[in-house]
Amino acid sequence: MSRSDTATDDPATPDKDTPLRDDIRLLGRILGDTLREQEGQALYELVEQVRRTAIRFARHNHPEARAEMAALLDPLPQDQAQVVVRAFSYFLQLANIAEDEHHVRRRRAHDLAQSPPREGSLPFALDRLAADGVAADTLAELLGRALVAPVLTAHPTEVQRQSLIHNHRLIADLLDQRERLQLTPDEAADNDVQLTDAVLRMWQTRMLRPVRLNVIDEVRNGISYFEETFFTELPRLYLQAEQQLRQRYPERTWQLPPLFRVGSWIGGDRDGNPFVTAETLQQAMRLQASMAFAHYEAEVHALGSELALSELFLQPTAALRALAERAGDASPQRADEPYRRALIGIYARLVATQRGLNPDTPPRHGVAVAEPYADADALGADLAVLSASLRSHGSGALAAGRLARLQRAVQVFGFHLAPIDLRQNSDVHVRTVAELLALAGRCADYAALPEAARVALLTEELASTRPLRSPYLDYSEETRSELAIFDAARELRARHGAAAIVNCIISKTDGVSDMLELALLLKESGLLRPGPKPQADVNLVPLFETIEDLQRSAQTMDALFRLPGYRSLVAARGDEQEVMLGYSDSNKDGGFLTSGWELYKAEIALVEVCRAHGVRLRLFHGRGGSVGRGGGPSYHAILAQPPGAVSGQIRLTEQGEVISAKYGTPETGRRNLEVLLAATLEASLARQEGEAAAVDQFQAVMDDLSQRAFQAYRALVYETPGFATYFQQSTVVSEIAALNIGSRPAARKSSQRIEDLRAIPWVFSWSQCRLMLPGWYGFGSAVEGYLQANPDGLVSLRCMRASWSFFASLLSNMDMVLAKTDMAIASRYADLVTDAELRAKIFERICAEWALTRRHLLAILEQDELLADNRQLSQSLQLRSPYMDPLNHLQVELLKRYREGDTSPRLATGIHITINGIASGLRNSG
Repeated sequence: MSRSDTATDDPATPDKDTPLRDDIRLLGRILGDTLREQEGQALYELVEQVRRTAIRFARHNHPEARAEMAALLDPLPQDQAQVVVRAFSYFLQLANIAEDEHHVRRRRAHDLAQSPPREGSLPFALDRLAADGVAADTLAELLGRALVAPVLTAHPTEVQRQSLIHNHRLIADLLDQRERLQLTPDEAADNDVQLTDAVLRMWQTRMLRPVRLNVIDEVRNGISYFEETFFTELPRLYLQAEQQLRQRYPERTWQLPPLFRVGSWIGGDRDGNPFVTAETLQQAMRLQASMAFAHYEAEVHALGSELALSELFLQPTAALRALAERAGDASPQRADEPYRRALIGIYARLVATQRGLNPDTPPRHGVAVAEPYADADALGADLAVLSASLRSHGSGALAAGRLARLQRAVQVFGFHLAPIDLRQNSDVHVRTVAELLALAGRCADYAALPEAARVALLTEELASTRPLRSPYLDYSEETRSELAIFDAARELRARHGAAAIVNCIISKTDGVSDMLELALLLKESGLLRPGPKPQADVNLVPLFETIEDLQRSAQTMDALFRLPGYRSLVAARGDEQEVMLGYSDSNKDGGFLTSGWELYKAEIALVEVCRAHGVRLRLFHGRGGSVGRGGGPSYHAILAQPPGAVSGQIRLTEQGEVISAKYGTPETGRRNLEVLLAATLEASLARQEGEAAAVDQFQAVMDDLSQRAFQAYRALVYETPGFATYFQQSTVVSEIAALNIGSRPAARKSSQRIEDLRAIPWVFSWSQCRLMLPGWYGFGSAVEGYLQANPDGLVSLRCMRASWSFFASLLSNMDMVLAKTDMAIASRYADLVTDAELRAKIFERICAEWALTRRHLLAILEQDELLADNRQLSQSLQLRSPYMDPLNHLQVELLKRYREGDTSPRLATGIHITINGIASGLRNSG
């Protein structure tokens, strides 16, 4: 009997987590057996003793258990320590697989029980809109201009190798098989053998990369998710959405436009990454296109097997017959099979198209020589001929299956797979433009000009048809590289279609000139055409990152829109303006509370400015995996946006380990894609009167809290002498910089300053030592000061939580972060700081703030303990804690040895494996 048939898997029973515990025990037993067989009984018993001791310490906080664990682990030689680290790291990875499969199991159990739609599902969202009285025409208008776009990025918090991720997927498939199928004894035994083999492969696979990833490695990693998930699940999501719409609004014929797209930064994001060049951009697009064509060719081949329909039994359309005749297939075996002949012709044209776009493609052969497709629309037109013909003779069911999914895939993925965004830091643009102007004799020192003079000069140059660039001038290597990127983008758009590259993003935007500098570079590269009605081929997207820049963002955009030339560019792009908001750097700059509030206020101000200028705003949210970088549940994060900030269009980054967690398997991927679509519809159309009222009612309170939190955070991080030293010594930030987990350097500049450190290693380091400081610091001081000034303020704060989704989401994320902190473990990392006075001063301050934050958070939430209303996550953390604690303990011990002079490769590898294991245990760590 499969587990779905048992009473314990009924959604209403209290033992619904029994299958999860069974799976974890099964995988844990297999791992233990593998450890015993591969490393010997003695090491197996050592790992078991550490595990039992850690469980006793985690569950009962026995001091003697802590001492016993130290006695077991501290003296371990490096080889034995590495075995222990690998054992606990792999157990956490296996637990992740089991949990993910359990989430799938629970969703299926609810579906089988026909439970009411759950939050985050498309049926729930559509039911809510119907209950709110949203008319079919209103919904259709929104969907007609909607865009929902998760954008994959290559930020280095994904510590798992692809070979291990593939093995994880196999284990997940085997668990799924045990869940869904009623296995015979032989089949069950075979499943056991395959699981055992998969764990053995895991144990014998190197956990770490021997060399740092390059950009093309990251491209290959990113596009693997299309093969695993997006190719199948995005077309299915479209079909599901249309079916759900027809059920609720049968008066309309629903045919959704390609509103859901997956984008990428991988290969185009050169902010602080010198390894992204014009050549890597071109290679990234070639790899993407090859993946798309491989999918299309495989699907066309499969359709050829499925549609062996004979004219003896049907009457195809004239258009279908003509398509079959053009294929040049003279085989008598297929003379009466027009669909197969038409598909053979389509396949031949696909092969010719791919060969033309990428001559280095391994040769594939069509039946006859064929003309390549001019673009993806031409391929879509041929597929539409097949679909129309099938429907004409009563075979609509055949058209609605694989063929319909392929039609949607071609519409969504085109000949480019995913649009690649270009991104660069504004400082680089300044230097490039300054050199162009200087060598052209236009301005000797552009960088020295004040903002107003820069804007005037750039505006004049943008109106001129005269180029600044000359092939006869000798430019610096940086300028040549920047111009080459835009040249490559122009060529790729011409070859792969306009959808291949759509957005150019300027990091660290702080003024109008930053946007005009990009416009000038686009003009010099043929991507912007000046004149009375200037036109740009791509969107110019500012990225506001620091607290100060967020506060000025609306003012900056207002000044831009007031420039006739720029406003004309926006008009030519459909009167739409995309603005990107930086969660990570604003958090590092001003702390969690202030960052969240300034982002929220900036969105409100940007909505108002765009509305005043007749421009539709699309926000691009630069979220990371951790709460400290804007992470947290996507559904509630989108619903917590201010009124008018979504309006049917949203883009957000999917970064690091979040990509594999969300999209590593088809079922999980489809669920997360559905969540994004459902949340976007609700945030755009559901009634939100309470949100607007909450902003008016509580803005003064939030301003007060934010100001106090900002002062507390800045006082610690930027104003405390020696804090940078404390951070460097009490965390693994230096070791993370040496870990081969991404192509991008850990810092923008070679310095120890917090300002120059990237937000990713900043957050990642604090999570490794279990402090999670970027996700909560400053909140306790803010509430303490507010309550001292307002003795009845707790009532207001509780009212804010109850009536304002923004504040509720903020508190929920902090609840999760605090539950993942462990001050006892953090104290061991503090002991790594060599200056005892500095150590005591800063760590005691952090502890005091943590206690204040926890106390005030629980009081506002009206809870006695953290995660009181999230039993699933609470149990997950309880399960993981005993397996992470030994990893943290060993990480500290190995760091001591390393920093005392033992720099052997074996020791460094041990440290890096602990980083990997702890990241696996925390999941959203970077």
